[in-house]
Amino acid sequence: MNGELPDSVMNILSRLQEGGFSAFVAGGAVRDMLMDKTPHDYDIATSARPRDVKALFERTVDTGIRHGTVTVVENKTGYEVTTFRRDGDYIDGRHPSSVSFVDDIREDCARRDFTINAMAYEPHAGILDYFGGRNDINRRLIRCVGEPERRFKEDALRMLRAVRFSATLSFKIEDSTWKAIKKCAVLIKKVSSERISEEINKILLSENPDYIRKLHECGLLRYIMPELERCFGEPQKNKYHIYDVGEHIMHTLKSVPPDMTLRWAALMHDIGKPLCSSTGTNGIIHFYGHHRESCKIAVDLMHRLRINADTIRDVAVLVENHDVRVEPSQPAVKRMMSRTGEALFEKLMLLQTADNRAKNPTHFPEKKKRIDSAYQIYKEVLAERQPYLVSHLAINGKDLLSLGYRHGREIGDTLRRLIDEVIINPSLNNREYLLRRAKEYKRSRKF
Repeated sequence: MNGELPDSVMNILSRLQEGGFSAFVAGGAVRDMLMDKTPHDYDIATSARPRDVKALFERTVDTGIRHGTVTVVENKTGYEVTTFRRDGDYIDGRHPSSVSFVDDIREDCARRDFTINAMAYEPHAGILDYFGGRNDINRRLIRCVGEPERRFKEDALRMLRAVRFSATLSFKIEDSTWKAIKKCAVLIKKVSSERISEEINKILLSENPDYIRKLHECGLLRYIMPELERCFGEPQKNKYHIYDVGEHIMHTLKSVPPDMTLRWAALMHDIGKPLCSSTGTNGIIHFYGHHRESCKIAVDLMHRLRINADTIRDVAVLVENHDVRVEPSQPAVKRMMSRTGEALFEKLMLLQTADNRAKNPTHFPEKKKRIDSAYQIYKEVLAERQPYLVSHLAINGKDLLSLGYRHGREIGDTLRRLIDEVIINPSLNNREYLLRRAKEYKRSRKF
């Protein structure tokens, strides 16, 4: 274990102890130290009441004072300092009906969610582990403190957090905890979209993003993303696929790099297939138009989960184009770049590679070769700064207005026709040629 604490944390512990109070680092930071990981943050539990904490430190913020939490600012960093407490019954699936401050660190640990998060540490006292958290770390288990059903009825988000910790730590969920999740799954409907999406994002960015499958297996997914739930068991009877839609999505998800936009795009890319399934006379299943349906569902679902607008926009572009065959030629690559933009084109190639890797492996080498060739052309286009957007043209809308064009569609249509020519032959991107062509278009009225 790495038991060395940052100076700021030691200063807070020392100040509280000098004031006559007990104080410990508690929760996830202790777990991380036991696993020889550097904690992302340090929460401090103390017998000091909020008013005492505020009196001891110069800079504090009342971040959750009703529940005993005061943020102490030390060296420009905020540390949550929370009074030992005992919670009353939970009346709304999240907030306790009452909070009682106590002097016993064991009681404070007893109210926490999982044993691996219910330990405390202080350099002189060492690790305080009342519920077997250290042993569960060694056994790589996620296990509730006390009665699992009670923990989940107190705060239903804990069910999703169990899966999240399972994904981020590669731990197994202990049997009684797992059974309680399956029994209490419907309670997740009480949890806000913002809290749910925060946990989903952490699962997606973990080393095990396909643990989203566990949400299906325990019954949570039907209440969080019913559109994705329908994909599990949806058959794909054709020569290109070896998994059902849900399993194909999980394998795709596992194959893309840990980028938020890419992971969401992988999760959403085939989500519309159950609504587009049709069977031909030969028994082969087709999913015509699934990219458009998947895009629509993805946008609606991500808005519902309060995902940020930029991510939704980028995911929509990737899902809409994930099934487009990009031929390894400069015109084809540049046309796709004009639809996606520079950064998203690279992500599209990664998504298409993962998508094809999750299909019948017989066809993968051929598809991978084409995608890699298209990617190399993309790199050449960037290196040579070849034009592929209307904004790259040597003329613009003002130039067309000077030629007698009207504001509006005429200008847009003409600029698009010109960039189509330049995409095929970049040498045509010179002002003299483009103005001449614009005059010809106007005379012929071919807009």
